[in-house]
Amino acid sequence: MLFREDSLAMLEAVLFVSHEPLSFDKLLEVLGIEKEELQDLLNDYQEILNMPGRGIKLAIVAGGYKLITKDSYHEIIEKVIKPQGGQLSRAALETLAIIAYKQPVTRSEIEDIRGVSIDSMIYKLLEKELIIEVGRKEVPGRPNLYGTTDRFLIQLGLNTLEELPELVQSPIYELSQEELDFNNDSLVMDIVNTNENK
Repeated sequence: MLFREDSLAMLEAVLFVSHEPLSFDKLLEVLGIEKEELQDLLNDYQEILNMPGRGIKLAIVAGGYKLITKDSYHEIIEKVIKPQGGQLSRAALETLAIIAYKQPVTRSEIEDIRGVSIDSMIYKLLEKELIIEVGRKEVPGRPNLYGTTDRFLIQLGLNTLEELPELVQSPIYELSQEELDFNNDSLVMDIVNTNENK
């Protein structure tokens, strides 16, 4: 029979070496313990890591448990470990956000929202394994449907897509005819003044 400290040490070792989140069932299989014991171990380990003076925490991401660094230490960690493959461009982030909120979604639906071609963005996001093809839309041409991956959840520190922040729809500001007329007059005056100064 293992002592509690040994069980906690085994849990910590397994979580430490795993690059991917480990599901509850996988931890049960690896550690060879009962459900109640594992749940108690996870709770105890979480409490230990939440104590002052600890640089890591136990997070539930993508349906599993993973050790991650505490947010307050990200700046110092980036001095040691650079993000792999560089950061995503603003265009790639916009494309990823559309896929995350609208999935499953086709390339043309994304392009309709963004207003530009996204071929290179899709390729980059597929390459970084943040999105995958999840099927085909049942319309003429049967275009690919895209969705996010578990790696996307891991990178954002989310357990499920339901944890994404709620989209806030900002009202479109509509100009009155008076404001439009004023703006047009100002524009015309600027052009006239520019031409007169030549």
